[in-house]
Amino acid sequence: MFTGIIQAIGEIRALEPRGGDVRLTLGTGKLDMAGVAPGDSIAVNGVCLTAVVVEGHSFAADVSRETLSLTTLGDLRPGSRANLEKALTLATPLGGHLVSGHVDGVGRVLDRREDARSVRFTIEAPSELARYIAHKGSISVDGTSLTVNGVRGQVLDLNIVPHTLQETIMSEYGAGSRVNLEVDLIARYLERLVLGDKAAESDAPGITAEFLAENGFLK
Repeated sequence: MFTGIIQAIGEIRALEPRGGDVRLTLGTGKLDMAGVAPGDSIAVNGVCLTAVVVEGHSFAADVSRETLSLTTLGDLRPGSRANLEKALTLATPLGGHLVSGHVDGVGRVLDRREDARSVRFTIEAPSELARYIAHKGSISVDGTSLTVNGVRGQVLDLNIVPHTLQETIMSEYGAGSRVNLEVDLIARYLERLVLGDKAAESDAPGITAEFLAENGFLK
């Protein structure tokens, strides 16, 4: 688990193909690597990876074919920068929101515009994620915990303050940038809970107005 508070910006040093997947080696920048050992989890652009080699201010992690296909990690190249966060502990302040490091989908930046000292981004999420995104709710973008300032269908608006721009890779975003999205953990589980016993069915319905009415949630 993570908090979505980015601790450092790392840099891709190498991508080594290994039998269809990739071993990724990153320089960790200012990330405090004291106590980090092989087997520990580190989020890279919001993707939870397991460190298999730890050497000074760098670590290596294996990235599966599935992760490469479902996230933006397959877009990385040597020299690319990435958001880094170590797994939280019971002593970690929860300054963002609970982030699992399991990416739900890849979004696309539609627009970037200046707004005083902040920058406003408009991001299009995959249509299947729209029901989990709410005005003033939480979302993780490349591992960064953010508040949704507005939502229209599958398009969400974000207001990014100077500190976040400085401490994350969001300063590099422009129209067309692909970003990892993770919706709020509570929203995902709430949907399954509302389904009740039907969640165990292989053809379980989604949450629709008809389903809510039939089960007494709407009058």
